Amino acid sequence: MKKILTSLVIITGCNLFAQQSIYNDTPESLPIVSIASGIVKGITEGEVTSYKGIPYAAPPVGEFRWRPPQPVTPWEGIRNATEFGANCAQAGWGAAPGSITEGSSEDCLYLNLWIPAGTKPKAKLPVMVWIHGGAFLGGSGAGPATSGEEFAKQGVILMTFNYRLGRLGHFAFPALSEEYPDEPKGSYAFMDQIAALSWVQQNIAAFGGDPNNVTIFGFSAGGVSVHSLMTIPDAKGLFHKAISESGGGRDGVLTGRSMNKENADPLYPVSAETIGVNFAGKHGIEDTDAAALAKLRALSAEEIVDGGQETDGQGGPRIYSGPILDGKLVVETAESAYKAGRQAKVPLIIGNCSAEIGGSFVNSSSSKEELFSLFGELEDEAKTAYDPDGDKEFAEIITRFNTDWVWAEPARFAARAIVANGEPAFIYHYGYVPAAMQERMQFGAGHGSEITYVFNNLDARWGAPETTPEDEKVAQMLNAYWVNFAKTGDPNGKGLPLWPDYNTENEEILDIQPDGKIVGKPDPRKARLDVIEKAFRFRARIQSRGGI
Repeated sequence: MKKILTSLVIITGCNLFAQQSIYNDTPESLPIVSIASGIVKGITEGEVTSYKGIPYAAPPVGEFRWRPPQPVTPWEGIRNATEFGANCAQAGWGAAPGSITEGSSEDCLYLNLWIPAGTKPKAKLPVMVWIHGGAFLGGSGAGPATSGEEFAKQGVILMTFNYRLGRLGHFAFPALSEEYPDEPKGSYAFMDQIAALSWVQQNIAAFGGDPNNVTIFGFSAGGVSVHSLMTIPDAKGLFHKAISESGGGRDGVLTGRSMNKENADPLYPVSAETIGVNFAGKHGIEDTDAAALAKLRALSAEEIVDGGQETDGQGGPRIYSGPILDGKLVVETAESAYKAGRQAKVPLIIGNCSAEIGGSFVNSSSSKEELFSLFGELEDEAKTAYDPDGDKEFAEIITRFNTDWVWAEPARFAARAIVANGEPAFIYHYGYVPAAMQERMQFGAGHGSEITYVFNNLDARWGAPETTPEDEKVAQMLNAYWVNFAKTGDPNGKGLPLWPDYNTENEEILDIQPDGKIVGKPDPRKARLDVIEKAFRFRARIQSRGGI
């Protein structure tokens, strides 16, 4: 009993020290906070205190590969939280075959926090949780582009984190389906995301955050994840607002594949388990039993991470092994949930860039005539919407089409579902292109162009063009909109152009125009999005490029 009392005194003393020391905001201070798994030490620099590399789950290695995230083993003493943890294992750009990028590892389930310096535990600051993009194959919660200092300076706690990628993040195999039958299967990346949000609920108050005011936001695969979290039952109640940046909103891109049934959808004809079996066969593992699973778990991370793709087993195109409809964790696609009104009842910001991607991303048409012919009886309507005078070059038309098909119309669809369910939705269209980038982005803002502006981290922009006053103005406004939304559920605030909430009568959006002017107005893309909406009923004919 005496030892227990002594331990309680020590723990209580540590907690008091933790709560006191975070008040010290000198540049040399090392704030200490006690959380469920132990004591962490961060660092205060100027106006911001940061904590990096905090584990939110046990390393998903060995027997825990392809298992739901496991609890963190509590540590003794004070854990240094001033350096990022490893990124999740990924091939990355330019990685040699059979290797993973430097700084990535299978042991990667870490998170990072940026907090206004001097924040007290009872401050109840709004919390924003960033979900990185990267096609579920790459990316991380670390890096200068998404560093959270500017959010913290505006009175928000910003969290980033890593989640499992590629076949470590989404994978199915017959023996996995039989193992631990009560556990969810398939989309381990989503399980990690839910674990990170659960960590917020359990621990963020110790840092001065409000667990009842959490906003999730993400880009690309992170934006897709936002839609999934909006519709996964296990994520219910873990967040209260959502922002999807270039995350679509319909099925068709990086969305669920059935676990063990061949899909009726011609775009996804092969089950997730079939893809897993094909992958095992590639490594000489022909069986599908527990012994075969043990062999798969014995493979190195380098052997598992090979770009995350496999052929369909029938000589068909390479198919992305992405989010999986296992029926327990992911019970339906986002589009299905939105149509039925089963999504989370939370406010939503949603939008995309004006020229996300060109080329054959959706289909392999080589001319505008060939593309328009795929619209069938809607061909004339498509021509009028995309090429009213018949003088636009194909490169511009295919860029607009890709952008509308994958991101813009699905975003409008999701916003309409949110509004129909009694919650506000706000649509943005990001078209700003800095003067230094206009030759590279001749049709508008490319995929991810807005991220460094949302985070107000302009020095981290790709190519690092010289910052102009217009850049700074756009960044300050976008950051303010996101902060206001996190605080109140409404992006509007003093000194900002009015961002109209979306409704089907006026269909107004926030247009961030090529010159940086920000205007609330009726959506100028309406004719294009209307014909895309009609064309979704025969999407297999149009979306002819398999594996996106």
